[in-house]
Amino acid sequence: MKLAKAAGFWALIVAILLFALFPFYYAILTSLESGTAVFTPNYLPEAFDLSNYTFVLGQGVFGRNVFNSILVATLTVAISLGLGLTAAFALARIPFRGRGLMLMTILSVSMFPQIAVLAGLFETVRVLGLYNSHGALIFSYMIFTLPFTVWVLTTFMRDLPKEVEEAAIMDGASPFVIVTRVFLPLMWPAMVTTGLLAFIQAWNEFLFALTFVSSAEMRTAPVAIALISGTSAQETPWGPIMAASVTVTMPLVILVLIFQRRIVAGLTAGGVKG
Repeated sequence: MKLAKAAGFWALIVAILLFALFPFYYAILTSLESGTAVFTPNYLPEAFDLSNYTFVLGQGVFGRNVFNSILVATLTVAISLGLGLTAAFALARIPFRGRGLMLMTILSVSMFPQIAVLAGLFETVRVLGLYNSHGALIFSYMIFTLPFTVWVLTTFMRDLPKEVEEAAIMDGASPFVIVTRVFLPLMWPAMVTTGLLAFIQAWNEFLFALTFVSSAEMRTAPVAIALISGTSAQETPWGPIMAASVTVTMPLVILVLIFQRRIVAGLTAGGVKG
């Protein structure tokens, strides 16, 4: 009976892994093929043709698009974490009327679909003179990354021991010193988790990047991939598209592998009160 349960458990694990990893595996497989080989179904590598990667990375525009994604996502995360940390301190440690309602309002903002706020956001970006700039993307991305950041950091900060804060106050520490010198070192797991999830959201965002940026040099990588075209209108260049997709996905995979321990610690922090 135990052997059957163990076999069923591992069979389920294998099925989940195959379901999750097969699309990425097949994308890598397709990116290494060219010509008519792309349209021949196969599940094992038959050739290692890097011409698709050479074609994609050899285009100066795509390299600039990847840099744009890195820059926009990094700045979005940095600003969101900076503002989110101070907001979390106010919402978690300073008692005031309507605190719970404000926190629920912040969370509800992130639940709106992007298309629902697109028209109003476009007018705001146009009035501020941010159209076709990195500022437009950073501003629009923070509408969704900042509420999520505030919510997670507030939940984490609520569970930090009050004695630490009280000791800092007794020593004459200002609120800024308490946030940066006392709470910040204790919140690294939550900061890493929140920052990485916000980075992934900003890295993969497509609708705002397509709407608020018009020039090829300012586009982000997801939009650049979607606009890769073949030699004719009827041709879909799956090889270069898959090569570009793998190139853009690999940094996220590497980041998750590097910070996986802190991600788990950040997601489980505060779940058990001692």
